[in-house]
Amino acid sequence: MKNRLRVLRAEREWSQAELAMHLEVSRQAVNAIETGKHDPSLALAFRIARLFGMTIHEIFDDGQR
Repeated sequence: MKNRLRVLRAEREWSQAELAMHLEVSRQAVNAIETGKHDPSLALAFRIARLFGMTIHEIFDDGQR
């Protein structure tokens, strides 16, 4: 699944570790989501969306459009 997480993180000048701290996940989890190796759980996707003040659809693209 494609996502804008890396871009959103960079806009805030956060490291992967800093984003992980905000989301209460590991840095490795952030890396796996950013690189598309892992899709976040629905609960984590909602936390990410709330953190950035966006909808899940604005951050994640499942390619179904």
